[in-house]
Amino acid sequence: MDASEISFRIIMLLQICIGVSVNGFLLLFYISIASARHKLSSSDLINAHLTLSNSIILLTGGIPDALSIWGLRNFLDDIACKILIYLYRVSRGLAICTTCLLSVFQAVTISPTTSLWAGLKAKLPKCILPSCFILWIFNLLIDVSAPISLTGPRNRSSVQIIFDLKYCSIVPVSTETTILNVAVLATWDMLFVGLMSVSSGYMVLALHRHHRQVQYLHKPSQSQSAMPEVRAAKRVIALVTLYVLLYGRQSIMLSVLLNMKENSPQLVTSHMVLSFTFSAVSPFLLIHNDRRTRTYWKRLSPVSNLGPS
Repeated sequence: MDASEISFRIIMLLQICIGVSVNGFLLLFYISIASARHKLSSSDLINAHLTLSNSIILLTGGIPDALSIWGLRNFLDDIACKILIYLYRVSRGLAICTTCLLSVFQAVTISPTTSLWAGLKAKLPKCILPSCFILWIFNLLIDVSAPISLTGPRNRSSVQIIFDLKYCSIVPVSTETTILNVAVLATWDMLFVGLMSVSSGYMVLALHRHHRQVQYLHKPSQSQSAMPEVRAAKRVIALVTLYVLLYGRQSIMLSVLLNMKENSPQLVTSHMVLSFTFSAVSPFLLIHNDRRTRTYWKRLSPVSNLGPS
């Protein structure tokens, strides 16, 4: 075992452990807000939905991949493999859609208060919860064909395998079916990636225009970056930028792996490690500059509750 393989194993383990812990903390935080207020704000609801999606991704995809990288093999049968990968695919699609929903919501929030935008701003909060339910239905349906080609580990000499996860194998039903599934999923992903990119670009322009209009209304010592809507917009833009970059990397590397004549264990391992980066890193972007999370952490921390005797 060389140094690079050991490094990949340690990074993967740390990434999954930290990701699961931070997403779990955020879920508890949003649950506590919902319990106290009996209702979540629109942005908190979207963030909670994204956190739930990230948690499912790490639990259904990250943990099996981590076990695989550390040498465990054949620990899932056909049924368990189909269930886990199906849930992973659904939650991955939900992460894309929810990030897009967050971007669109924030773009509408910071848009100028004209007659058109004012009406949309008033109606949008009522559409958040139904939108989350619709996204679940769409993703459950669009990924329903995924378990068909999934089986437990198979020997490459006995069956054609287009991708081997060591604990699950993807065996194509037919070339036409594989091409159709890839085309549908790629179109679905690109639709939301494009929409979130456009809305983020609009936010950048809107913030720039807003800064130019109000720069003389603020005191010189007052930082415009301290404005709540500016902080929220920047956080969402950073989130979308991270997702688009990682999505592009994942698409390119997956295409390379599927078209390689010979397997490259290091490329496969690095692809597996980077596949969960967004789910592990995005909670920190949601926590950043949110004072409520720091207050909640102090309440949970046993050290902060210890006072002088």
